[in-house]
Amino acid sequence: MFKKLVVPAALLAFSAQVQADEGQWQPYQLPQLKAELKKVGITIPAEKLADLSKHPMSAIVSTGGCSASFVSPEGLIVTNHHCAYDAIQRNSSAKKNYITDGFLAKTRAEELPAGASTRVYITDKVENVTKEVTAGLNDKMSGRERRDLIQSRIKKIIADCEQDKAYRCSVPSFHRGLEYYRIRQMMIRDVRLVYAPADMIGNYGGDIDNFEWPRHTGDFSFLRAYVGKDGRPADPSPENVPYKSKDFLVVSAEGLKNGDPILLAGYPGRTSRYKLPSEIRFARDTDYPLRAAEMLADIATIEAATKGNADDEVRYASVVKGINNRLKKTQGLIDGFARKDIAAIKDAQDAEFRNWLIGSSKNSAESKALLAKLDAVIAEDMALSQEELAYAVATNSDLFSSARSLYRLALEKEKPNAQREGGYQERDLAFIKGRLTRLEQSFLTKVDRARLTAGLTRYAKLAVHPAGLDALLPTAEAAAALYDKTQLTDTAKRLAWMEKDKAAFLQSDDAFIQLAVKLHDVGMSLENRRKEVDGNLDFIIPQYMQAVINWKKSQGKPVYPDANSTLRVTFGNVGSYSPRDGVTKGPFTTVEGIVEKHTGKDPFIAPAPLLQAIKEKRYGVFKDNVLGTVPVDFLSSADTTGGNSGSAVMNKRGELVGLNFDSTYESITKDWYFDPAITKAIHVDIRYMLWIMKEVDHADNVLKEMTIKYPK
Repeated sequence: MFKKLVVPAALLAFSAQVQADEGQWQPYQLPQLKAELKKVGITIPAEKLADLSKHPMSAIVSTGGCSASFVSPEGLIVTNHHCAYDAIQRNSSAKKNYITDGFLAKTRAEELPAGASTRVYITDKVENVTKEVTAGLNDKMSGRERRDLIQSRIKKIIADCEQDKAYRCSVPSFHRGLEYYRIRQMMIRDVRLVYAPADMIGNYGGDIDNFEWPRHTGDFSFLRAYVGKDGRPADPSPENVPYKSKDFLVVSAEGLKNGDPILLAGYPGRTSRYKLPSEIRFARDTDYPLRAAEMLADIATIEAATKGNADDEVRYASVVKGINNRLKKTQGLIDGFARKDIAAIKDAQDAEFRNWLIGSSKNSAESKALLAKLDAVIAEDMALSQEELAYAVATNSDLFSSARSLYRLALEKEKPNAQREGGYQERDLAFIKGRLTRLEQSFLTKVDRARLTAGLTRYAKLAVHPAGLDALLPTAEAAAALYDKTQLTDTAKRLAWMEKDKAAFLQSDDAFIQLAVKLHDVGMSLENRRKEVDGNLDFIIPQYMQAVINWKKSQGKPVYPDANSTLRVTFGNVGSYSPRDGVTKGPFTTVEGIVEKHTGKDPFIAPAPLLQAIKEKRYGVFKDNVLGTVPVDFLSSADTTGGNSGSAVMNKRGELVGLNFDSTYESITKDWYFDPAITKAIHVDIRYMLWIMKEVDHADNVLKEMTIKYPK
């Protein structure tokens, strides 16, 4: 009944009458935005911004969850402090606490390994492969058949791309499955920590100030990419040399002023701006409240289990920080939905769209059937997600997760590599090993035991349970005893299971291996149902998105895909904002605000050398002539989300003037609905970074390595 429609990239052009601030644009779209770029004040030619082989885009990289950029020809990378937090934590102990004290390598030999799973990804090629992925899909297929065919084609496209082992390739979908692009990235796997300020600078204000304004946080750190002597990616080795970055960003200490244009490039994670009203209500009323409660409970469990032991607290510092960040964002979404009825706004838009679609269609009955099918599949998706969340709550254990992955790997290894599930192919083994090894720095038996037993208790109170799971789960008391009957806490023994076959798992007397085998069928049932639902979504959503794109184009509105962790560009202006009636907040904060916030109690403890430098007004060339002091953070109207952390904030000429690290609390709902009146991104000012490096941490070697343009 339904015909699969594929839209070529050219169709995604749109009227130039777009709002400058809104849009996370694919680089190839930028030439279509010449007028808007000029209006904002960007002077870099749009064609240059669209070319991934040219400056500045060739200097923008991903760290696999955060954004970053090269700032020297010797592989020096700048990103956020919280993006390097894992690397800082993994090299820390109670006696040598780089979280508290900061870290600076004065020589290359002193640089520390960032971790077994840390990578740097340099995007160098993007190709539209929609036809190769979607050809022949039809409504006669089951969702599972459709999903399996799509994934099979994607794996082949990736395998062809990865003939050169220097590259990691992916085929993400855009516009919820309307288009697919093959993205080739050089993957550097020897990454080292170069410099990170103390937590009292890099995380000043902590979770209290997270997503708030005004901010006074120096959220920056430096890493370095290393490769083999032949210039190609290599496993970590003392013989490796710094990567010779083809391009790097020049740093401008000239600064910005209110109203100045900015350009921001990075790898935003996920947005949901094309979701239906029903999906918003589900997130608002059911999903987000459940997830927020779970995160709160998990944090409380970890804190109780580590309380009073400095080493234990350091070991779980990165875990807790990550959960806290997700929690505050989730709570911000809940509060944002309460403050502004986005579902009602979407209701009106959805009704207008449906009327337009039916009214403009040559076959109104087919359009109505499309919408009915869409609503039905979305309902199935939401219902299944509740069961998936429940399964995660019941199995909240790093040790169980390891056992489950290992057993699944043994099963997948029985298949030819091309037929294995994504995540378990030969290309994924290093990542699996990295995750299993990483537990050395972020696992304690007593904490994992507490998390699992507490999760089981919470699971029992949930309204939705996956079919067949309850009868297989241990009681909380029995779960606690599992830890006395496992050897998976030992890294070498844990890694050894990567080489074992299915029979070894079935015969094992290891308690967690046995639990993984026992729960496997229920987990696979959820996974197979997810494939069926996703396969149906893969077919119906692209038809919906094509109609939405045509509708928006008819109104001259922006047509950009939701963020999906791929390279994007956004732009806007420095500016103040008004979060509520009668309140206006300026676009800059200054070092004097650090002194005002300083209480001597965590998280408002400013380092003594920093306070002394402010007291003595040792501002030098980093003093802003208008502000009369050193700026710390600033606001802009750029369209950002999670994953944009560490994104380069550039001036109109493409010079680095700051790093993106957060949004205002009122802006969090922009993941679902972009409201230009309240949406503001928060950036650390490059002048504060340089001032800290010079006056507080004396990171002269790092300063000398960068190319810095100082005010005349």
